Amino acid sequence: MRRWLTVACAAMILPLTGSTLTAAAGDRGPGTCGRHAALFCEDFQDLPTGGAASLDWGVDTRHGTLTVERTGRDGQKALHVHTEGNGRAFLRVDDFAAPGNGFYGRVRLRVAAFPTAPDWAHYTLIEATGAGPEIVRPLGGQYVPTTRTALWGVGADGGPTGDWTNWRESAPSRAGRWQCVEWRMDPADNRITLWFDGVPQPDLTVSTREHGGNDVDFVFPRFDTVKLGWQLYQPGPTPAAYDVWMDDIALSTRRVGC
Repeated sequence: MRRWLTVACAAMILPLTGSTLTAAAGDRGPGTCGRHAALFCEDFQDLPTGGAASLDWGVDTRHGTLTVERTGRDGQKALHVHTEGNGRAFLRVDDFAAPGNGFYGRVRLRVAAFPTAPDWAHYTLIEATGAGPEIVRPLGGQYVPTTRTALWGVGADGGPTGDWTNWRESAPSRAGRWQCVEWRMDPADNRITLWFDGVPQPDLTVSTREHGGNDVDFVFPRFDTVKLGWQLYQPGPTPAAYDVWMDDIALSTRRVGC
């Protein structure tokens, strides 16, 4: 994937609309799906271990698998995403509709290892698509050879802005640890903002005019699909296989929190 020169991202986070969601009575514990205003939620606790399947979501794989397993994280179940080479494996939320085309997301994740080859190896963990040409990637990244580090970045492909990943040296992709990642899709300015473990990451913000692609407006499609998992785009990567664990996935009209 090409790495385009980027303009500076806006160093601010838009005010939240409403407060962080709070757990409803009867929740089974932290990170479960008893939440108000949820557009979609999956914590995997009610699913059997083994091959992942649900009537609430679909599966999109190529040279990859999705399984439900106990992770050792408080004994809870989580989704295990495994791919070989430049394969993909996603949990796919179809028929998704957010009021006004804006929404918040939250996922807890752990990545075993990020690519160290080839140069500019590009990976996606969250992707949102719909009516409109842009393929929007609120969370992905690249291995950047000039820093010898894998870096988080927001990206897009397939539309007028081109193929880009707006990575930042201030946001290294850290392997081997659980992180809570939140994001906001704000249609007012086609703005994407991120939080890691509750801490804002303003360097990763992109918007209509401040993004990493061609000098044209970045405009959201009318979202109808959200995918969470892993995809690597270059053949022959190092390592040759990838493992990601995901839990407590939520899409909402308000910020979910960690």
